[in-house]
Amino acid sequence: MVATLVRLRLLVLRNSFRRSTGQLVAVIIGAIYAVGALLVILAALIGLSFVPAEIARTATVLGGSAAVLGWAVLPLLLSGVEQTLDPARLAVFPIPLNTLMVGMLLSGAVGVAGAATTIASLATALSWLTAPGVAIVALLTGALGAATCIVASRAVTSMASGLASGRRFKEASGLLVLIPLILAGPIIIGVTRGLRSSADALPAVADGLSWSPLGAVWAIPSAVAAGDPVGALLRLLIALATIALLWLVWRWGLARSLVTPTRASSRSKGQGKLGLFGILPGTAAGAIAARCLTYWFRDPRYLRQLLIIPLMPLLMWFYSSLNHSTGYIFASAPAVAFALGIGMIADVSYDSTAFALHISKAVPGRADRWGRASAMLTFGVPAVVILSLLSGGLEGDWLPVPGILGLSLGLLLSGAAVCSVTSARFVFPVPEPGDNPFRSRPGSNISLIGPTFAAWGVMAVLCLPELVLFIVSLVTRQAVWGWLALLVGAVVGAILLVVGVRVGGAVLDRRAPELLLQLRKDK
Repeated sequence: MVATLVRLRLLVLRNSFRRSTGQLVAVIIGAIYAVGALLVILAALIGLSFVPAEIARTATVLGGSAAVLGWAVLPLLLSGVEQTLDPARLAVFPIPLNTLMVGMLLSGAVGVAGAATTIASLATALSWLTAPGVAIVALLTGALGAATCIVASRAVTSMASGLASGRRFKEASGLLVLIPLILAGPIIIGVTRGLRSSADALPAVADGLSWSPLGAVWAIPSAVAAGDPVGALLRLLIALATIALLWLVWRWGLARSLVTPTRASSRSKGQGKLGLFGILPGTAAGAIAARCLTYWFRDPRYLRQLLIIPLMPLLMWFYSSLNHSTGYIFASAPAVAFALGIGMIADVSYDSTAFALHISKAVPGRADRWGRASAMLTFGVPAVVILSLLSGGLEGDWLPVPGILGLSLGLLLSGAAVCSVTSARFVFPVPEPGDNPFRSRPGSNISLIGPTFAAWGVMAVLCLPELVLFIVSLVTRQAVWGWLALLVGAVVGAILLVVGVRVGGAVLDRRAPELLLQLRKDK
């Protein structure tokens, strides 16, 4: 039975190469990247065998601890990622619990991430080539460390299964990923500067982790090499206790998920409460705008774009303080405008098969385009106005504000215009409604690259007039050029939006059945 489960995992992995050309290209690129990263790690581990033992110990403990932590945290944040051996799918088969756990453990080791982690863990023996006895110990502890990573992942997943079955938990956990990603630059810079301030920081951190569940297993070979059998034995006991505890947690959660069905929750509005549908005009465009606004503030796939509005000024303020330059803060409004404008490129794709309602009701393409664009502009325009004024107030320099606002409005309106056409022409593989917003299919990012870069190029050309006027205002320090940039950005942007809506509406009228067919195919 264990062999059958492993073969099933390998079969699914093989079939991922046959789904489509885009997915095959994505898998090949991912495999090349993984192999390249693994070769770099192997070369670094070999190099550690020629440096002092303290450096090798620090590097392996820190790297191994990061691997265990990553395997433990990522399943919680990316709860929407598909699991081939999903317990809910295997519950109907009479598989003994312990056999199922062993099969899931080995299947995790033969996946792409599991195989890379296992090889890298076993390769920690290369750090001790000059001491064959220690290398053998490192080989054994590497296998134990790889098993700890996979069991930790399964334990966290099973422990959170009760919560993760609820839609709101998956939505919130997915959105939490975006915050550290956006703030990754400041975080890395802050940690790097903190470590540079103390020459003994890294060895001290590694020493602390060597007595923790994260790093104990990786510190055993260095303890043996240092002639500390007591320390090695104590760390081995910590490592064994860690994996035993994780195994029990996983067993409890798995047994519970096999007999407890997932619960779905729903919430309905009270009678007579129409929300935004009762506020906006009772037209086709108004109804679509109300629905899209509801998506923007309740659907995590849209919410992750809204997080950019408060986080981008913080990011720009950090870089401004770091480099003692005001340019970063002034860039927050255009950056947010660009992100919101280009964010509509997959608007129809996010509808999924619900787009059939537009076709069945014969919604005019122009009304569809106006509804989607006006929904984004309802909060997009106030956001860029506030950020433009805020940047001027923070820096105490109001001369660039009109130009910044003109450029931001130009980016926002031209982005809505361009996406009104592109989203009527292309659909992309995106997370399904209710899925984790960071769930993706192999090849989906590849298929999105071409249209996205084309839309960027068109937006850059369309925004050239206000950009040039804004630059002239900065160079000459004459406010009149900034006000001209504001006028051009608002007027030309509005004209481009009207043109984009008309063209996109005509394209949508012709291609609506084809788009629905593609949406059903990608489902």
